[in-house]
Amino acid sequence: MEELVVRDADVVDGSGGPSYRADVVVDGGRITQIVQEAAAAGCQRPRARRELDAEGLVLSPGFIDMHAHSDLALLRDPDHSAKAAQGVTLEVLGQDGLSYAPVDDRTLDEVRRAIAGWNGTGDDVDFDWRSVGEYLDRLDRGVAVNAAYLIPQGTVRALVVGWEDREATPEELDRMRQSVAEGMAQGAVGMSSGLTYTPGMYAPDAELTALCRVVAEHGGYYCPHHRSYGAGALEAYAEMVAVTREAGCALHLAHATMNFGVNEGRAPELLALLDDALAAGADITLDTYPYTPGCTTLVALLPSWAGEGGPAEVLRRLADDGTAERVRHHLEVTGSDGCHGVPVEWDTIEISGVGDPSLSEYVGLTVAQAARSRGETPWTTARRLLLADRLAPTILQHVGHEENVRAIMRHRVHTGGSDGVLQGAKPHPRAYGTFPHYLGRYVRELGVLSLEECVAHLTGRPAARLRLPDRGLVREGHRADLVLFDPRTVAAGSTYAAPRTPPTGIPYVLVDGRFVIEDGRRTDVLAGRAVRGRP
Repeated sequence: MEELVVRDADVVDGSGGPSYRADVVVDGGRITQIVQEAAAAGCQRPRARRELDAEGLVLSPGFIDMHAHSDLALLRDPDHSAKAAQGVTLEVLGQDGLSYAPVDDRTLDEVRRAIAGWNGTGDDVDFDWRSVGEYLDRLDRGVAVNAAYLIPQGTVRALVVGWEDREATPEELDRMRQSVAEGMAQGAVGMSSGLTYTPGMYAPDAELTALCRVVAEHGGYYCPHHRSYGAGALEAYAEMVAVTREAGCALHLAHATMNFGVNEGRAPELLALLDDALAAGADITLDTYPYTPGCTTLVALLPSWAGEGGPAEVLRRLADDGTAERVRHHLEVTGSDGCHGVPVEWDTIEISGVGDPSLSEYVGLTVAQAARSRGETPWTTARRLLLADRLAPTILQHVGHEENVRAIMRHRVHTGGSDGVLQGAKPHPRAYGTFPHYLGRYVRELGVLSLEECVAHLTGRPAARLRLPDRGLVREGHRADLVLFDPRTVAAGSTYAAPRTPPTGIPYVLVDGRFVIEDGRRTDVLAGRAVRGRP
C-alpha cells in the first residue's frame, strides 16, 4: 500500500493553469498518482497507509527560494523553521558573489569576516570542506530543506587574485575559469556576483564575460547583484544583459528592483528593457521579495576603494582619521559605489543586527537616531559602530517603492526570492515571511497576482530556471516536495517589530515525501539534500 494520500485537495500545480480538486498519492518520495475529482466519480478512490484530509486546503509544489542566505544556517540549525514553516522546500545559496566554497584557508578566513553580517562568524560551524563538491556533500548529510548552490564570483576572485582593485592577469583569469568549471562540474547550478561588494566589484566586464562562458558551457546561469540599484540602475541592468548575451549565458537578475528616490516609479523602464532583450532572444529571469526596504551590511555602503585588500584593510582605513574623512565625503557628498551612487541618507539606514551583544542598544535605531542620542554626527556613529563591531552590523535600507515592487512581480519572468538574512536581533521580516506574504498580501488582499499565477512564480518557473525536470510541479513521477496551505488565512506573521514570528495558514510541508511541518509544527525530519546542477 502507498505511504500517503492527500484527499480532496485543491491542487494548484505550479504551471499557472487553473486549479482542480484531486486526491494526490505519495510513495517513495515521489507523487505516484493524481486522481482528479471528476475521474474518481463512481470509481474506488486511492488508498494509503495514511490519509490526510485536505478539505479547504490548497496543495501546491514546495516553494523555491531563488535568493537565500542560509549557507551556514542550514548547517548550524537543523530545525530551520524560518524557511520550512513558509513552505520553502528548496533554497538557492551562494548568493551575491560571496560564500564559503571554493576556498583555501586564507580565503575562508577572509570571507568569514567579510560576510559575518549575513551568516555570523561561523565559530559554531565545522568548516570541513573547501571545494564546492565538498560543501554539497556536507549538505547531503541531512538538512531541513533542499539546497542548490551558485559559485560566488567574488570568492573565486579572492581565491585567485585577492582583494586588490586590479585586472586579473591572463594566468589568473585562466585559474578563475578553471575554478568555475570545477565548481560547475561538482554540482553548482550557476554563478553569482556581488558587483557592489568587494572584491567581486573589481571585475571588469571582460572578466565576467569570460567566466559566464564557462557557466554557459555547463548549462548554468549567471545571477548578478549588479553594479547599482540606485543612480545608474537601468544602465547596470543593461550591462548585465549585454555581458550574458556576449557570453551566451542565461541571466537571472538577483532581487531585481528599482530603489532610492531617483528610481521612484521607474519599474516600467526596467521591464521595457527586459522585454526588448527577451524579444531579441535573451534567456532572462529575475527574483524579488515583496517588501520595500532592502537589507545588507553597513560596511557594504563604503566606497569600493575602502574595501581593497580585504576586511583587515577596511578596519585600518576606518581607524585613520584622514582616510575616514575621505570615506565620509564619498558616502555623504559624492555618493559611493557601495551605496549605489546615491549620497547616503542616514535616516533611512536602520541597524538590524550586531555581532557584539554589548552593542545591542543600536539595534532598531536608524544611524541618524543613534547619532542624535549620542550628540554626534551620523558618520561618527556609523564609523564607531563599524570599528567596535569589526564590520559585523547589518542594516535595513528604507529606500524602496511599493509601485515598483508590484509592477515587477507581475512580469512573466518573475520568481520569488527572500534575500533572507537570518542573523541579527532584528532581521528583515522577509527572511521569515516572503512566501506567505506573497500569498496573503499580494494575492488574497490586493489581487496583484492570481493564486495560480503566484504559485507558478514561486514553484514551476524557478524549477525551470534551475533545470530541474522533476520538481516545481504537481505531476505524477515528480518529487513529493509539497506544501498545503489555507488560501483564506495564509499570511506572514513576521513584522518589522517582531521579524521572527512564524506564518499562519501553512499546516503541512513535505520534503521528499516526508513531513517537515505537520499540523503547523516542525518535525525532526531532515529530508533535505543538495540539489546538483545537471551536466
